[in-house]
Amino acid sequence: MKISRLSIIIPAYNEAATIHLILNKIKAIELIDGIEKEVIIVNDCSKDNTTQAIASYREANPDLHIAYYEHEVNKGKGAALHTGIAKATGEYLIIQDADLEYDPSEYNDLLKPICSGFADVVYGSRFMGSNPHRILFFWHTIGNRWLTFFTNMFANLNLTDMETCYKLFNTKMVQGLQLREQRFGFEPEVTIKMARVPKIRIYEVGISYYGRTYDEGKKIGWKDGFRAIYCILKYGMLGRS
Repeated sequence: MKISRLSIIIPAYNEAATIHLILNKIKAIELIDGIEKEVIIVNDCSKDNTTQAIASYREANPDLHIAYYEHEVNKGKGAALHTGIAKATGEYLIIQDADLEYDPSEYNDLLKPICSGFADVVYGSRFMGSNPHRILFFWHTIGNRWLTFFTNMFANLNLTDMETCYKLFNTKMVQGLQLREQRFGFEPEVTIKMARVPKIRIYEVGISYYGRTYDEGKKIGWKDGFRAIYCILKYGMLGRS
């Protein structure tokens, strides 16, 4: 399949220290088949200097196509993704966190099943392949695997990493979903609803993971895990739209 543009959606909250570094990595990537990059940053009412950091970067790098949006109040990662998805103009879009946990140099690995005509959706799995993975939290990993397991049950999938940041979607397909979750419940909601799209083709590829500790800025916690369980039941077992 010929793709002319990939929309890269970056939800940002208090990421002044790293946003320029991730943008540098995105800028350096040459996408396969000459695909153009559209970067969409949604600042979810950051309390640090994220706004100024992005403004400075855009001024210094006019050759990188960056569309910038702000929320007047903090709404959550899911809400920032809703905004970015609605604004995307590429045939496909990918989610990119503003920190340095995921490596944009692997975009082409995720694009290959799309460009070869096999996939509509590609998830980047931290639990597949031989790429480097930082070793961090035991209970966080166990929780991730259980959330993936329960999502698979209700979505009839066999994903290894539902909670991954790297989700590459057909833009029109994901824009056609009614997405409601404002925070980290976005992950199971979008997975379950996408799995119900008729004749959907979902693939996984192995990716690297350079995880952060909570001291380094990691934001997801145990409360988000319980919300994810609620969302799996809500959208999976109860079948709500």
